[in-house]
Amino acid sequence: MNAATAIPSTSSRPGFLGEVMDRTPGDNRLDLCIQCGSCGGSCPAGREMEHTPRRLFALIRADEREQVLRSNAPWYCVSCYYCTVRCPQEVHITDLMYTLKAMAIEAGLYHDASLPDFSETFVDYVEKYGRSFELGIATRFNLRHHPLSLAGMAPLGLGMLKRGRMDLTPHRIDGMAQLTAILEKAKALEGGLQ
Repeated sequence: MNAATAIPSTSSRPGFLGEVMDRTPGDNRLDLCIQCGSCGGSCPAGREMEHTPRRLFALIRADEREQVLRSNAPWYCVSCYYCTVRCPQEVHITDLMYTLKAMAIEAGLYHDASLPDFSETFVDYVEKYGRSFELGIATRFNLRHHPLSLAGMAPLGLGMLKRGRMDLTPHRIDGMAQLTAILEKAKALEGGLQ
């Protein structure tokens, strides 16, 4: 038995499509996708993805569970929601990408072992400061996974610092207590869905 079939479906709907829809919070509307390609055409990270969202959704419908969960597409999604806004069927594409990431982690089927760590590093900074801290994310992630690449990034980092596009230290947002309460509620809701 391969890893792709090791996690049984708990879906009330048939197939991998049903499982993805059931695991995604809210009315994600994936079953209404008309394969128009607006999502992939508007995605700023689409060129880096093995499969555009449109192709990924076709693979989900075709029950290609392992191919979908091994895809880099959910990991390259930058959560800008542009695809969701442009979708004529109002499919909640970004939410579906989060679901696919979680499913890939559970099944151990992601193409790059460092990807979950990158997401965790990002979330750690958001939970601690209320925002992303690019220098910290890049440094922490690359020290763990690609330490030799840091020297090559120095000119880019210095240029960003010089132009005021990056800070040396993280800055905590106002209203951190409210954000923490929201994140705690989201974690509780997420735990109830699984």
